Amino acid sequence: MASGELAHSATAVEVAEKDLAFGEVITNSGRLSAAKMYEPSEPTSPFSVQQLARLDEALTFATRESGVAFSVYLGDLGEDTRAGAEKLLASTEDPANSVVLAVSPAQRAIEIVIGERSHVRLPDRGANLAVASMVASFKEGDLVGGLVNALRMLSDQAGPEPKH
Repeated sequence: MASGELAHSATAVEVAEKDLAFGEVITNSGRLSAAKMYEPSEPTSPFSVQQLARLDEALTFATRESGVAFSVYLGDLGEDTRAGAEKLLASTEDPANSVVLAVSPAQRAIEIVIGERSHVRLPDRGANLAVASMVASFKEGDLVGGLVNALRMLSDQAGPEPKH
């Protein structure tokens, strides 16, 4: 069609346009087009993006510097918190060379589970100090700070990866 006329009268469009919500328009073809504001869903993580970046950096650094695979778990550990943490360690890629920091705030429980090879470099005394540090930070409401400090302490205790 080379030329044409609007299919409906100007008064009908004017009345319809008055009833339109913000961001809505009637196109030349008579179709209603609506612009909606994109609203991202709220994150379900207890951590902000900055806190997650800080925790990720601490995990990466601790693992890279020591050669021990560190993991952090935050959540319910089940009725037997130690057994729950040991299951988490068993689910890692290399359980013998791994350390899991498991924290269950609702249960007020902290478990550090150390694999067989890692235990040679990380004695129980180092883990106990890391737990004490986490408890102090958690009492101040600093969950991420407690986890980051514990990772640093454990990484320092383990030292650099031994050269074979």
